[in-house]
Amino acid sequence: MFKKLLAKSIYLITGMCLLQTETIQAQDISQQDTIKLDIVSAEKMFLEKNLQLLAQHYNIQSAEALVIQARKWDNPTLGTGQNLYNKEEGYFKHGVTYDSAGNANPVGEVSVDIEQLIKTAGKRRKQINIAKTNVSLAEWQFRSVMRTLRATLFSDFYTIAQEQDIAKLYNENIQRLTKLIAGMKLQLENGNIAQKEYLRVQALIISSQQEFAENIKALNDNESELKTLLGIKGTTFIEPITPEFEAADVSNLIFLQILDSAKQHNTDYQLETYQLQSQKQVYSLQKALAIPDVTVGVNFDQHATYTPNYYGLNIGFPLPIWDRNQGNIKSARFQVKQEEANMQQASNKLENDVMNAYQKLLLTAKLSSNTNIEFYKDYYKLYHNISDAFENRQISLLEFLDYFNDYEDTREKELQQRLNLRMAKENLNDIVGVDIIKE
Repeated sequence: MFKKLLAKSIYLITGMCLLQTETIQAQDISQQDTIKLDIVSAEKMFLEKNLQLLAQHYNIQSAEALVIQARKWDNPTLGTGQNLYNKEEGYFKHGVTYDSAGNANPVGEVSVDIEQLIKTAGKRRKQINIAKTNVSLAEWQFRSVMRTLRATLFSDFYTIAQEQDIAKLYNENIQRLTKLIAGMKLQLENGNIAQKEYLRVQALIISSQQEFAENIKALNDNESELKTLLGIKGTTFIEPITPEFEAADVSNLIFLQILDSAKQHNTDYQLETYQLQSQKQVYSLQKALAIPDVTVGVNFDQHATYTPNYYGLNIGFPLPIWDRNQGNIKSARFQVKQEEANMQQASNKLENDVMNAYQKLLLTAKLSSNTNIEFYKDYYKLYHNISDAFENRQISLLEFLDYFNDYEDTREKELQQRLNLRMAKENLNDIVGVDIIKE
């Protein structure tokens, strides 16, 4: 008997400690600065303040700078030479000497030549095209990063909204049960109810408090990630503003139109498109590299040739006898084939992903019909009537507990269904790459 009483005492003390813990935690949250945001404002803040996006944007500017570099011609080469030393005249001796007959003999030697490399077969133009394609790749890589972060933003935003609604549900239930247990305590002291009924409701309060605590932990984790995405730090608390009911009508969506839009805007598909284009341009450049470039130059020689002050024209190019760039051309051709296979894979994957997201949205929207909304409204009215009936001793404890647990479970499923519908819409938007379903 003593052990049972001790166990019950420990159970009650644990429940009171949990209640105090949640009260302190709720006070801490209320003391934080709260920012109320709808999804449009959150996305705007994300685009303006996210540091990862800013860092990724520098890749585009870097690629654009390489286009400027690709347009540049190779610098000309200047060379010069002169005599350094001879025994008769010494160092750097220039001028004229005369022999015994009075004939002039030049002393010293100076030569100057300048050369310019001229790329043939359109190599410079091909390199510029590759650089431009790399800019497009950098732009789509930026969009890919933005798409991933944006998907996380929407997921965190709507998940936090759901978790806050669940927290309100638990809090309302705890308050209702706390009020109920206060009345039951008086009934217990007057001998009107059995102690097991009182302890059963006590246990229900403790269970609700534990669920509330787990929900708060998950809420804080998502708050932290969302604040990082929005460039917010400190004790600021974000409170999402969402509509009470989510529109479930998606009858105007046509799959083929969605797929066509996805091929224009999906980042993975577009990245593969430009990867294939880039590889084809590399293949074209490798074939052009088999054609020798030409070096053209002029030179001046003061005394070393058959005539003083010689001016000459130089033209040179390598003879493609042994190396005609065969290996690089063959490698680039296989790289093109590889990218063509990847392109087909990306096309198949995109079509399957769009179909999967489209079907999920239709199914989720069907489950979120107006009929279900009316059911939830009627069920909540019934629960409040049941709660009042139990307080007035019109129904038994077992009946009340059944309705209580069913109500909490039903409410959580409603909130989960609302989240599922929102995320199904955003998942389709994310895969397509553009908002075909707007908030």
